[in-house]
Amino acid sequence: MKRALIIKQTLNVVRERKKWLQVCFMNWWYISDYRRLRKQRAESKSLDFPFGRNRPILHERYSEAGTMSGGYFHQDLLVARKIFKANPHRHVDIGSLIASFVAHVAVFREIEIFDIRKQENKVPNIIFRQADLMRLPDSMTHCCDSISALHSIEHFGLGRYGDPIDYFGHVKALKNITQMLRPGGIFYFSAPLGKQRIEFNAHRVFSASYLWNLLKEDYDLLSFSYVDAAGCHENVAFTDQLTARFAKTRGYDLGIFELRKKPD
Repeated sequence: MKRALIIKQTLNVVRERKKWLQVCFMNWWYISDYRRLRKQRAESKSLDFPFGRNRPILHERYSEAGTMSGGYFHQDLLVARKIFKANPHRHVDIGSLIASFVAHVAVFREIEIFDIRKQENKVPNIIFRQADLMRLPDSMTHCCDSISALHSIEHFGLGRYGDPIDYFGHVKALKNITQMLRPGGIFYFSAPLGKQRIEFNAHRVFSASYLWNLLKEDYDLLSFSYVDAAGCHENVAFTDQLTARFAKTRGYDLGIFELRKKPD
């Protein structure tokens, strides 16, 4: 038994080394750079940095300097700029990405975030509250004058984040957000737009016309932007032609709505 284990471990090491050599052969510059660095260390007789195990990072040499594209990148910058300009009294976020959008906003103001998952870390300017927005406490009615929900409502009710399964989870979430917002308050909302469907349990994709029918009774549209493969299209007219275009999109585009709540 012990001998079989040793043989198995040896074969695993051989396979890993073979794989590493194959990768390095395809990226000859890595071997060249490695030898050059070892030679420099030997000639300097420095012992400051001993060599540890090799960890080839091969894809970044020819890639762009970071990412400045995609739905999350553009929406987070766009909506953060709008909140900075509006300077609301109390801004609440529902489920947007903490590491990007929430972090952007927290640079210049306090932001409260609601999520069904827990979060133990504490950071200045970020107030976290664990809550299920499909079930709104009475105390949250008309509690704020500004809300964001970026790329989040499409997940409600699909169980991806431990939330209860609910076919109408997105409808309940939007209704409760409307209850939270004071009349005249601003709702920054983004969601995938395309041929309407559920891709369980990742997300929903909304028909633009279906989504606007959910929103138009309670909100006036201040601006509409969207992100597709060509980039971010800011402050465009939300027309029937555009909604028809989204219906023909392969995959989905990201729609970004800036809405003002109508008087109750």
